[in-house]
Amino acid sequence: MEVILYAIPIFLVLIALELLTDWRKGTGYYRTNDAITSLNIGILSRLMTIVHQLIPFTFYALVYDKLAMFTLPESPWVWVGAFIIYDFFYYWKHRMGHEMSVLWASHVVHHSSEDYNLTTALRQTSGAVFTWIFFLPMAVMGVEPVMLVTVAALNLVYQFWVHTRHIKTLGWMEAIFVTPSNHRVHHAQNRVYIDKNYGGVFIIWDRLFGTFMPELDEEPVVFGIRGALKSFNPVWANLQVYSQLAKDSYHTASWKDKFKVWFGRTGWRPADVTEKFPLNKRPLSEFTRFDPKLSPWLSRYCLIQHIGLLGMTLYLLVRQAELSGVSQAILSVAILVTAVQTGLILQQVKLAIALEAPRLLSMPVLFLTAGFEKNIVLTLAVASVISLIFLTLAVRQAFPSKALLLPEEPGAESEPGATPSRN
Repeated sequence: MEVILYAIPIFLVLIALELLTDWRKGTGYYRTNDAITSLNIGILSRLMTIVHQLIPFTFYALVYDKLAMFTLPESPWVWVGAFIIYDFFYYWKHRMGHEMSVLWASHVVHHSSEDYNLTTALRQTSGAVFTWIFFLPMAVMGVEPVMLVTVAALNLVYQFWVHTRHIKTLGWMEAIFVTPSNHRVHHAQNRVYIDKNYGGVFIIWDRLFGTFMPELDEEPVVFGIRGALKSFNPVWANLQVYSQLAKDSYHTASWKDKFKVWFGRTGWRPADVTEKFPLNKRPLSEFTRFDPKLSPWLSRYCLIQHIGLLGMTLYLLVRQAELSGVSQAILSVAILVTAVQTGLILQQVKLAIALEAPRLLSMPVLFLTAGFEKNIVLTLAVASVISLIFLTLAVRQAFPSKALLLPEEPGAESEPGATPSRN
């Protein structure tokens, strides 16, 4: 996945340019809380890729070794063909990710943002366990594992730029390629747009299989999902729908329905669960974005923590081969805890704020004990001191006369039978 690693700096530069454009035009397409959450979710996705990337690669390589029907020559045209074929199977993988509940539970993470900007592109799932199955026919066709990984990465890199609202329509490209306009349709929760435009690079698959929908001037896109996330916790973003499917499966009396909850059509619920735990959806006209107000200093503090989080993640990705297993584990846990803490602070969860000082003080000690280089530990210690100063100022501004008492985390509870869907 070196293609993705090399692309990360380009992604960050383009996000910075879009932020500048957004600020100059005053369009308001960015919110600090939603953008940081998207990036945090993307970071967790990269971490999970490190953990489980060998599983699908191993299975694909095994099928290729045993069942490949052809030995394809080294040719640019073979690469072009593999790229196009990959996008064809991506269309069906993506489509099934919307049409089957257990696959939607994984894919929904990408749609949970209620904004639409370049950070949304990085809001990727950490639970894509089964999607590699859709690409096994390419192994039978003789597409080498390295070629598959490369064209998959290139496909994903292409999809980054279409997550913007600053590009309207692109003429003839709209008929062939996925563009910002027709991909905005895909991220809409408007009923007319639901489950449309699945292509990754080419929109021609949607035109061929009847799932194409243009962006309509008379129907402005409302981004997000009807079963809104209402949380900035990146872990909960990955678990929300799995949790609610489990509740549906548990509460239904029918053993057949316990299975169908997971593998049936997205949004389907057993009749007895619907009766016991009805899901009342408000009309789209009443939709409001999840946007708890945060004091300016707490917002700045979360931004500083996210910059540190990006630094730790890039260090792990670049130095992964050189780090011991223990060092990788400790760094991964530090990244995970920081991402979750930042998300909860964006929601003003007071327990998370109270736990920040112990987290900041313990990290340099933990890294020193784990054997990290002294310059890394020193950098982390200085960052922790600066963070503590910002945290103190932020807490004084946000809670000038109140103790840090524990409230319930917003968005953590939902109806036992509710299965968020786009319908």
